[in-house]
Amino acid sequence: MKKRTPISEIMTKKVITLNTTDDLDTAERLFKKNNIRHIPVVSGKEVIGMLSLTDLLRISFADATEDEDESVETIVYNMFTIEQVMAKNLISVSSTTTIKEVAQILSKKEFHAIPVIDNGAISGIVTTTDLINYLIEQF
Repeated sequence: MKKRTPISEIMTKKVITLNTTDDLDTAERLFKKNNIRHIPVVSGKEVIGMLSLTDLLRISFADATEDEDESVETIVYNMFTIEQVMAKNLISVSSTTTIKEVAQILSKKEFHAIPVIDNGAISGIVTTTDLINYLIEQF
């Protein structure tokens, strides 16, 4: 296992983002369509928050059913904005931050994804799943 491997080696580079003008229905569709659990929220190029599928589950029945009857979620989602539900005080890293440093951050915090920011714009996202997959590849 290389000790100085940068997070850019394992981060997701094609990042799906939300804007503050998007609604929570849009967010849920993105989570389900792309089989992801974290979406950075941007204003222009600046990352201002992170929305997780868990955030949605806290306010709705987002994953309770797979059918097309989304009326309950829609009513609940219309009561909140993305800015009200997202995590705001983010920790971010640059693409040159080592995998070990990111693992140390995630092991001490209660979140599971970190945006990767280079030159003031998002260049990737790294999750605990990325770290676990990296560890599995080492064996």
